[in-house]
Amino acid sequence: MPFKPLKIGKYTIEIPIIQGGMGVGVSWDQLAGTVSKEGGLGVISAVGTGVYKNRAYIDKVAGDNRPLETVNFYSAKALHAIFENARKICGDKPLAANVLYAINDYKRVVIDACKAGANIIITGAGLPLTMPECTKDFPDVALVPIVSTAKALHILCKRWMKTHNRLPDAVIVEGPLSGGHQGFKYEECFLHENQLEAILPPVVEEAKRWGDFPVIAAGGIWDHDDIVRMMELGASGVQMGTRFIGTVECDASQAFKDTIIAAKEEDIQLFKSPVGYPARGVRTNLHKMIEEHTAPKVACISNCVAPCHKGEEAKIVGYCIADRLSDAYEGDLEKGLFFTGAIGYKLKEIITVKELMRKLVEGEDK
Repeated sequence: MPFKPLKIGKYTIEIPIIQGGMGVGVSWDQLAGTVSKEGGLGVISAVGTGVYKNRAYIDKVAGDNRPLETVNFYSAKALHAIFENARKICGDKPLAANVLYAINDYKRVVIDACKAGANIIITGAGLPLTMPECTKDFPDVALVPIVSTAKALHILCKRWMKTHNRLPDAVIVEGPLSGGHQGFKYEECFLHENQLEAILPPVVEEAKRWGDFPVIAAGGIWDHDDIVRMMELGASGVQMGTRFIGTVECDASQAFKDTIIAAKEEDIQLFKSPVGYPARGVRTNLHKMIEEHTAPKVACISNCVAPCHKGEEAKIVGYCIADRLSDAYEGDLEKGLFFTGAIGYKLKEIITVKELMRKLVEGEDK
């Protein structure tokens, strides 16, 4: 099956593969810029742009030199710099930003991304009912929400049409094998009816009822054969995150990449998260410390996500997600939280984005 280009709003993606947005710092300028350069859609994560190497762009730090409050954790200046660097790689090819709906200052961060040059905004971690309001001054920016069910898409389309007379330019349907936060409760992640193969066709049918915009499949997709299988089920493209961790251009530290490569299947688990829904990653020393009540004290310096209630939920689950993801980005094996999809154990080597795209399009053995 030849892969057809993917049309999202005014933008054409030559190869219908979207690189998943991965924060903190896993998909920034180098990875996203190179994916777009090679014909896919590179996605810059807007999460944690004020951490570590971007320190020069933020105004205030506190507590172990971490960004103080939401305005610094989601640094507009740093986000602009990341986009500027990515553009040096991919030129005027389409480039997206992933902005989680659960974050504090969602509207401000979306506007920052649009001003920075994002052609497409992708949003999950909640049903983004207010997404069109955030981009009303940027009519050329395409909107791509992430859903887990056809019902969720129906609710979203109905609200968007009522409030803004607008529909999504595409929709991503994500199954419970993805890395990071899930769209299902813990027990629901294991039910057959919630797996990607089961939820994709109903979302495709729902999209047709509203105008047949593209549906993109995500969560647990590994290779060329998986992509073909998703397209046979009605998808127009796929989103893949974990596979891109194993690339030279991935912005994460080498220690981050090595952690995923070293992980066995049983090491990749669902964990409780301050966001309220389970998150998938590699069981590491952090989880041992949480169980032994020796994990770093939760101080809520960055005030990153609304559901955490300024650190109250973090105290319950035993860790601050902003701090621990920032540590993972830095390669801190003692305290870092390393997100990956359920198939992350299949990563065994680091290759270039160019080689990975070739494998995904032509097949592993070509």
